[in-house]
Amino acid sequence: MLDSSLVERLIEAAIHAPSSHNTQPWKFEVRGDRVRLHADRTRALPVNDPDGRELVISCGCALMNLRAAAASEGFGTSVATTPDTQVDDALAEVSFSGKPDKALATLAKAIALRRTFRKRFAGRGVPDDIVKSLQAAAEDEGAWLLPLQSAETRNAAGALVVEGARLQWADPSWRRELARWMRPRHSGDGLTLPWLVAPLARIVVRTFDMGSSVGAKDRELAINSPLLAVLGTAGDGVADRLAAGQALERVLLAAASVGLQASYLNEPVQVALLRPKLADLCGHGGRPQCLLRLGYTEDDVPMAPRRPFTQVLVR
Repeated sequence: MLDSSLVERLIEAAIHAPSSHNTQPWKFEVRGDRVRLHADRTRALPVNDPDGRELVISCGCALMNLRAAAASEGFGTSVATTPDTQVDDALAEVSFSGKPDKALATLAKAIALRRTFRKRFAGRGVPDDIVKSLQAAAEDEGAWLLPLQSAETRNAAGALVVEGARLQWADPSWRRELARWMRPRHSGDGLTLPWLVAPLARIVVRTFDMGSSVGAKDRELAINSPLLAVLGTAGDGVADRLAAGQALERVLLAAASVGLQASYLNEPVQVALLRPKLADLCGHGGRPQCLLRLGYTEDDVPMAPRRPFTQVLVR
């Protein structure tokens, strides 16, 4: 059996992973000396994420944090993906043995530093050696990270962001789903707003199509980002998506460890009509899973709220 205090530390680290709309769609089951990761479909986004792609990616991010935290505690990890196809929503099972991965142990220190930064970044660029290290981090997890460097490519990506925002906000069901996840901080999940503002903000989002203004703002963020990049995988099955999540979080932790933060402009990936166009823009031959922007920040951002680990722990 795993020591209960160790389990608590590992899961506390795991749940600080990013997730779509901060839904935190994961559960952890302790099975003797192993931990099994489950997708929590009760926290799905059926309009924004109809096939659960981003849900699995979010779980992959949590899995990476778990692996890094275990390494920092002196444990090596072995991961079996979808260990039992008869168990619904079981994505991976982690066993603890062998020597710890020194690189992951180092990245564990960045779990508490990582933030989602939605404002404009500082003006300075990201050095080439750091970009290459982030690409290597993605490749370590079987994914790829492709920087969009030319003005032409960035403008094309920005146009896809604008079109994606237009299509999403035009859908009343999508707006209602977004509004449901706009919550005060004390809720422990969702997109955080001050508790006095949250009720009015939900009404406004449900009622008004703000696709044009949101798309224009996100386009400016895209084309002016110090680093704009697409993270992708060779395929698009559950294992690919879980790998994408682990790669994404490994990139984010590597970035945070050198002072970079990130946010997402995922409209071109979330809208099925636009995803092939983003793939064509990349010219990589794989499947884009995430469009993210990275840069240096000048403002401090509080950590997004999290549910207590007891709510995601299954014994």
